[in-house]
Amino acid sequence: MAYETFAFVYDEVMDTSLYEKWLAFSKRHLQGKKEILELACGTGALAVAFAKEGYDVTALDLSEEMLMIASNRALESETDIQFVAGDMLDLSEIGQYQAVTCFSDSLCYMKDEQEVQQVFDEVYQVLEEDGIFIFDVHSLHQIKDLFPEYSYHYQTDDFAFLWDSYAGKEENSIEHFLTFFVSEDEENEQFTRQDELHQERTYPLEVYLRMLENAGFQNIKPYADFEDEAPVADSRRWFFVCQK
Repeated sequence: MAYETFAFVYDEVMDTSLYEKWLAFSKRHLQGKKEILELACGTGALAVAFAKEGYDVTALDLSEEMLMIASNRALESETDIQFVAGDMLDLSEIGQYQAVTCFSDSLCYMKDEQEVQQVFDEVYQVLEEDGIFIFDVHSLHQIKDLFPEYSYHYQTDDFAFLWDSYAGKEENSIEHFLTFFVSEDEENEQFTRQDELHQERTYPLEVYLRMLENAGFQNIKPYADFEDEAPVADSRRWFFVCQK
């Protein structure tokens, strides 16, 4: 299956209202800063939303195929965005920015605490003085209580998508088994199958706070579930707003 098809399937099953929520949360906490580096931009939906709101956006992703989809999306929406193929574990060549964002629990894909710390260190270096770093991660409640045994199936005439989640081998981790069936020959009803394993891991709130302090961030404020409220026991997604 072509990666363009995967990207199409991803966009089809993604809850697009989340992009509006990430945008709204960011606008409330960017303190008027307009120059943004968006990490793990994927297919570019949020980058385009930022650009339409007047932000100067540079969007980075590890996948050049995803960036191709994102670039086409920006072209179709007539937005000017600089897309960069790169790894957020090494931002040494990316320049300086007033703000950095990293949403959709992308940091949970780091394999261990050391890699998360490395990302925080890299982000701190690319931020200008008084720069803002905003990101989200899965909460412990989401990983430990909600995701295990989770199952979601979605189907159209062109494809089917199966998502099943199980507790991972590492502490506070989860494994998502994704299966796609995409139509390749409508006349003969032939479908191509694509399987993927996505592994995510999170850490206690105090661990994130410690790692951010180790990187040098100040005025670190944790929030939850797209709201300007402190995390509670049943929060599903933690947000952090940090200042250099």
